[in-house]
Amino acid sequence: GVVVNPLTGASTNKALMQDLSQFSPEQQASAALALREKGVTEIEKLRVDLDPPLKEEMIAKTGRRTVPQIFINGTHIGGYDDMAALNGRGGLDPLLAGA
Repeated sequence: GVVVNPLTGASTNKALMQDLSQFSPEQQASAALALREKGVTEIEKLRVDLDPPLKEEMIAKTGRRTVPQIFINGTHIGGYDDMAALNGRGGLDPLLAGA
C-alpha cells in the first residue's frame, strides 16, 4: 500500500517509524521484523531525536511523546505494542493492503 508520511505529506510505499534510536536493537528488530513478516519491504525511519521541530510535530499529531510511533498508509498505529495488538485483532493486514 501507499504510506503518506503525516509529518511531511510525502507519499511512499513504506511503513513509517519515528525515532527508533532510543530503543534497543532487539526492540527495533521486533518492530521491523513484524512489518517485514507482513510483506513490508521498506521502512522509513524518521529520527525525531535529531530534529526537534519534527519531534514537536510528531507529538502534536499523535498526542504521544514515546517512540517509536508507527504510521501505515497515513494511519497512526501507535507504538510497537499497539501494532502487535492491532495485528492480534486482525486489523493490521487490511491497513497494509491499503484497505
